[in-house]
Amino acid sequence: MPEPNGGAPDVEEAPEPGPLPTGPAAEGGAVADYKRPESVLVVIVTAAGEFLLLRRTWPVGFWQSVTGSLMRGETPRAAAIREVREETGISAPAALIDLDHTERFAIPPRWRRSRYAPGVHYNCEHWFALPLAQRRIVRLRPREHVEYRWLPAARAAASTGSWTNRLAIQVVAGLIARP
Repeated sequence: MPEPNGGAPDVEEAPEPGPLPTGPAAEGGAVADYKRPESVLVVIVTAAGEFLLLRRTWPVGFWQSVTGSLMRGETPRAAAIREVREETGISAPAALIDLDHTERFAIPPRWRRSRYAPGVHYNCEHWFALPLAQRRIVRLRPREHVEYRWLPAARAAASTGSWTNRLAIQVVAGLIARP
């Protein structure tokens, strides 16, 4: 079980197969693509208080909400809309709520060296919520995720391996509990 203080790596730090979406940086006279150290976290929740979690292909057993890096020139809102559509097949851009919250976390050295430009040590994560009237059919991208679950807030928060994701679920749960 992941440590409550964030002992497990955040999803943004987990390597994915294939090319990395980001801006070019000069490296030894050649242009290389580096992952942009800015991402989104989208907590999807139904009116009944069910939170959508996705199980990643890697690391094995890692559950998360929708996440992803911003591409060069992309706004956080545009990235959140894109990532929700890509990772779940759900398209509901008008319902997306910017929680006006960011978290900054250290990128572990093993991921910094292989995915980010030299000198990059931190990622900035923008939080969003996507409230839905009811569960939707989820269409996973098998390259990224292998399973999904709709869970109550406490179970969803306890199931994710990311301390920022746990906190975001708790924040959204608090917002939907208000009259």
